[in-house]
Amino acid sequence: MYLIVGLGNPGKEYEATRHNIGFKVIDELARRLGVTSLKSRCQAFIAQTKIGEHKVIIAQPQTFMNNSGPAVRGLLDWYKIDPRKLILIYDDVDLEVGQLRIREKGGAGGHHGVESVIAGLGTTEFTRVRIGIGRENLTGDVTGYVLQNIPPAQREILAGAVVSAADKIQYTVSGGVLGDE
Repeated sequence: MYLIVGLGNPGKEYEATRHNIGFKVIDELARRLGVTSLKSRCQAFIAQTKIGEHKVIIAQPQTFMNNSGPAVRGLLDWYKIDPRKLILIYDDVDLEVGQLRIREKGGAGGHHGVESVIAGLGTTEFTRVRIGIGRENLTGDVTGYVLQNIPPAQREILAGAVVSAADKIQYTVSGGVLGDE
C-alpha cells in the first residue's frame, strides 16, 4: 500500500496559492480514480483507492503546511505503511515554474513542510515529487510569495505540471521507474 500526500494549507483563502500545488495533484488523482469524497482521518482528508493493482491512500493534511509531519506520521501508523511507500508532493521555489523533479530520498531543501514531515518520520527515505513554482519577482519574503495566488500567466503551465505529476505518480505506483521532467 502507498500513501500519496499532497502538501498545502486548508481553507478557501489558500486554494489558489502556489503553496497548494500538492493539494491540486491530489485533487487530480482523485478525479482520475473516481474518488468523489474525502473523509477525515489523522488530521487529514483522505480516500482509499487503487492505482492498477496497488492499494493507495491519497491525502491532504489539514494541519497547515509547516505542521504536516504529525498528520503524515499518523496516517503511516494507522495504515501500517512503511515510510519508503510514501510519495510526498509539494511546491519548490528553486525549480522553474512547471518543472518536476522526483527523488527517492534527500533533504528538505529549506521547505518547512518537508522539514516537518522528516522530523515526524525520523527519516529522509521517502519519494518526493517537487513542482516548480519559480522565483518570479521574489524579493526576499518567500512566505509572502508562496502564499500569493498563482498569477494568470502561470496557471496553464502549473495546470500542466499537475497533470504530469499525476501521470508520473500513477506510473510509479503501477511499477514504472521514477524520472524527472
